[in-house]
Amino acid sequence: MSVSTVAADQSVCAPLAVLGRDVTVPLVTGGEVTYAALDYAASAPALQRVWDDVAAYAPYYGSVHRGAGYLSQLSTDLFENARRTVEEFLDCRAGDQVVFTRSTTDSLNLLAAALPADCQVFVFETEHHASLLPWRDARVTYLNAPRTPDEAVETLERALADRDPYGPALVCVTGASNVTGELWPVRELAAAAHAHGARIVLDAAQLAPHHPVSVKDLDVDWVAFSGHKLYAPFGSGVLAGRSDWLLAAEPYLAGGGASRKVTRRADGGVDVEWHDSAARHEAGSPNVIGAYSIASACKALTEEGFDQLVAREQHLIRTVRAGLAEVPEVRVLSLFGDDAPRVGVISFVVEGWNSSHFAAALSAEYGIGVRDGLFCAHPLVRTLLGSAPESQGECGAPEAAPGEKSLNAIRVSFGAGTPDEHVERFVRAVRELVRDGARWQYRTEGGRCVPAV
Repeated sequence: MSVSTVAADQSVCAPLAVLGRDVTVPLVTGGEVTYAALDYAASAPALQRVWDDVAAYAPYYGSVHRGAGYLSQLSTDLFENARRTVEEFLDCRAGDQVVFTRSTTDSLNLLAAALPADCQVFVFETEHHASLLPWRDARVTYLNAPRTPDEAVETLERALADRDPYGPALVCVTGASNVTGELWPVRELAAAAHAHGARIVLDAAQLAPHHPVSVKDLDVDWVAFSGHKLYAPFGSGVLAGRSDWLLAAEPYLAGGGASRKVTRRADGGVDVEWHDSAARHEAGSPNVIGAYSIASACKALTEEGFDQLVAREQHLIRTVRAGLAEVPEVRVLSLFGDDAPRVGVISFVVEGWNSSHFAAALSAEYGIGVRDGLFCAHPLVRTLLGSAPESQGECGAPEAAPGEKSLNAIRVSFGAGTPDEHVERFVRAVRELVRDGARWQYRTEGGRCVPAV
């Protein structure tokens, strides 16, 4: 895409309105500045539209599915309409189910609990812990980090071809890395999985906020994502896809809502007939606010148009990457190389700096919020940093003091609500900190680097 095309897109697609865009924060050096939220990969700010939609519904909030009153009926319709909105957003197949969960982590743990007996799971070491760790009751093959998309496909094909015995299998893969932002060859991995009789689940937590996700086009069996990364807080997530494994499994949670009929037996026990719909895995009182907020965000992104959102985000990515490339002390982390397509997630290390110290200085001296640590993707970050697999280091809680080397990185991430000024301030701050050093003294407290008082 040419610069002139991006400029034209810029004039059409301004940053989407998000909560917190006018929040000011104090600087240790004196004064205040508008906060630059550049930690979208952890939790994106809520879209103003989502907040307004939820606020308009809140007075009408009621119980879902089992109430005869007007508010209960209204809330039930809202909840089920939200399910249909998500189906459309993900371009699901006929017969696919949308289950509302708490998060991507919850979604993948639900699927893990529904795996058929003797299912083998194949997962790359590059995954977020949400998709790396839930498969504890299955036979898991962890695949080494590939260095090209083609190598990823080849690695998976070899592993699937060599599996013994040949039975049910599941591949779990991310759509966009939460560490490097790089896009994975999901369609090709899905084709490889299906060619070897396996199914595939896509962790779209970092993909769905930035790119359209089509279950049909990618030919994946399931998709999981979280509302809090899709500009929709309130603790809800989604698992969408094929229903057969889910309906064959015992409910993820046992309780009201999951059960269709419960009767006492003559021996004093209880017989249960479970629902054969998404309700089977949605026991308890549903999070109607969370589901509605996800649906609102899905509508907002769709109506804005992903083509424009992607074009604008690519402009921000180029700004950040070009700025970091001008600082020799900065090393950007990457699996697939500089030319790999990516979303607005960039991790890096700075020569001579402890990552926690650098992130603390960005916050305290420039009002910029980024993240430092291992980003709940410990094996991947350690691979990218060239440290041993057993090297110590905690996610977001570095032990090294300012000035000491750490086994962690710094991550800057942004999206549809990020103004140009925020990424420009970030680039300028990186340049100044590397050139001039921090203007304040810092100390380690509770595993975090904080300004010294």
